[in-house]
This record gives sequence, structure tokens and C-alpha cells, in this order.
Amino acid sequence: MKEYKLASSTWDKKELEAIQSVIDKDMYTMGDSVREFENDFSNFMNTKYSVMVSSGSTANLLATAALFFTKNPKLKRGDEVIVPAVSWSTTYFPLQQYGLKLKFVDIDLETLNYDLEALEGAVSNSTKMIMVVNLLGNPNDFDKINRIIEGKDILLIEDNCESMGATFNNKQAGTFGIMGTFSTFFSHHMATMEGGFITTDDEELYHILLSIRAHGWTRNLPKENKVSNKSDDWFTESFRFVLPGYNVRPLEMSGAIGVEQLKKLPSFIENRRKNAKLFLELFENHPDFIIQKEISKSSWFGFSLIIKPSSSLKRKEVVDKLIKANIECRPIVTGDFTQNEVMKYFDYEIHNELTNARYLHENGLFVGNQQVLIYEQIKYLAEILK
Repeated sequence: MKEYKLASSTWDKKELEAIQSVIDKDMYTMGDSVREFENDFSNFMNTKYSVMVSSGSTANLLATAALFFTKNPKLKRGDEVIVPAVSWSTTYFPLQQYGLKLKFVDIDLETLNYDLEALEGAVSNSTKMIMVVNLLGNPNDFDKINRIIEGKDILLIEDNCESMGATFNNKQAGTFGIMGTFSTFFSHHMATMEGGFITTDDEELYHILLSIRAHGWTRNLPKENKVSNKSDDWFTESFRFVLPGYNVRPLEMSGAIGVEQLKKLPSFIENRRKNAKLFLELFENHPDFIIQKEISKSSWFGFSLIIKPSSSLKRKEVVDKLIKANIECRPIVTGDFTQNEVMKYFDYEIHNELTNARYLHENGLFVGNQQVLIYEQIKYLAEILK
């Protein structure tokens, strides 16, 4: 029976051997393999510093926290942060947890990223940061975003958890802001069981991230650092706490797996793009669906399908048809996040109307892409939805 899954395993014997190497060392907490993966990831992303953490969600948490702990804090409670109305929940939660005011802005129904006209209109004298989310593999138009904030004291931070390997003008997505976050969860571009990354070129933020990743202590900091006057006394530095941190360290196994996964990432992304080429050929003139418009070079997390206003289709009948045909599908991340009950805990405002986000919320879905060629599955999808 034909089927089309959202994702498939990216592992082979290399990852199993990596796990065994950690077992052989009998040292499971964060160690040499994590450091090796961090160095390799920095080289791949062409960024100065990379900090591996337990998930993409905790990457967003630490990135937000770090901005409060610089010697001259870059953010304070009550500051206005612009966010897109469509993203994953943990794009927003750390911002709420740190007392920031969120301003929700509409998305573009074709790119699924910011509606740039709406974004420009939302920027105010109160805006301190823009959270840029690269959705479903698609990088934002950073030239236009940088023009919008030119001459203004506004931070950019990127949630790139769905878009590892995407590039805008040959520069890696996740490296345009003061920090970028990534996920290595099973269904993403590469998988390390659980895991995530924060990248930055800012040394002070890097040192803060190293500390708050593990309890806010000094133990993992280099002797010369921008957080504490660290002594040479290893005993007192073992349990010396300087920042209100967390414990979101990755497992050593995840680091060892990541070293092997990163070697394969370019071929994974190449296959995703080949799959996308076929998807675009089959669906770009479809009478019933809007599909995602690529900005620069997407890494194609998945394939979105939004029912056109001119179509008589209803999403429930499309979903039912796909499920009956053994084709897995999901909402486009959270849809319009402001429609969730959790909003009662937020300090927020909505800029103008979220027309596109609300339309997507009712009429959008996506199917998976994979790191292997899935031409037959994509043709099967087109046959079912013809």
C-alpha cells in the first residue's frame, strides 16, 4: 500500500557507531563530542561561536535570556518585540516568560514569512527587537528587513529551527541576527535524538550562553571571559554561580551523532531541493492550492498547501482524503498563534489585521519532505489531489 510520511530516519551505521563510542568511554554528559560538533557547526555556518543545547526550544530560551544578562542589558522587561503571527509555540514562550511585550504581525501567504509591508508599518519608536522566523525552510528577505531597521537601534534574532541549511544571497540563514537558533529534532534537517544550537559572533553573548546553559556557573567558562573574573582555583569555581541559569546541556551521545550527521547535511539538503523541484513542477499551477514561494535558497522543510479563495475545497475534506491515502499531513506550524488559549498569559498587541495568518489558520496544511529522494511519494500526492 502506498504511503507518504512526514519524515524518515537520517541515521545509518555511522550514528550507531557514534553512540557506541560514547558508551565505550562511559561518559554520557556533555564532553568532547559536543565540543567537536560545536566547532564543526560553527565552520559549516561560518559563524564564530556555536553553543549546543538540549533542543531548539531551549535554544530560543537561552537566546532570549542572554539579552538580559549583558553588562549593558540589550533588553529589559516590558520592551516591545515584533513577532510573526505564524510560528512554533516556543518562538513566543521565552519572550513572554521574560516579560517582553509581543507585537504580532501578519505573514505573506506565499512565502509564509513576514508580510514586509506590514512589518515596516509595525516598527515603532518602542520596538527593541524583531524576531525573524524562517518558516518551513524558507529564509526571509534580509535585504529588505535590514532596510526597514536601518538607522534604528533594533536587534534582529533568528528562529531558524525549521530552516537549517537555507541561504539568502549565499549566506546561511540563522547568521543574520545577533543570534540564531536551530533544532536537531527527528523530523528536522538532521537529527541527534534531541538537540539544538545557538550561533553568534558576539563573544559576550557566547560566554553568557556557556554559563546559563549549565546552572549559571563559571565552570564551563574560559579563564578570560566577559562574565566573571574567574580564578585558577578549580575547587571554588566548581560551584560558583554568577547568572540565573538552567540545565539544558545536550547529551554527549547527541554530540557524537551530530558530528556524523553534519557530514551528510549537504547531501540531505541537496535531496530536499531536488524533491522540491518536482513538487513545484506538479503544483505550481494547481487550481486549488497556493504553494510556498521560495526566497533565495530554501532548505525545504516541507511542502505547504493553502486552499485558494477561488477553490470550493474545504480543508477537512482534503485532510480526510490524504489520511485515507496514507499521506501524513499537519497544520502549518501553529497556524495563527494568537488564536490559542495561552494568549491570556501574554502582554501583546496585534498590528492591524492578521488577514493572511487567519486565512492560513483555516485553510492551510503541509506535507513532509525528506533527506532522501521521494519522487514517487510526491507524484502520488499530486495524483490524489489532482
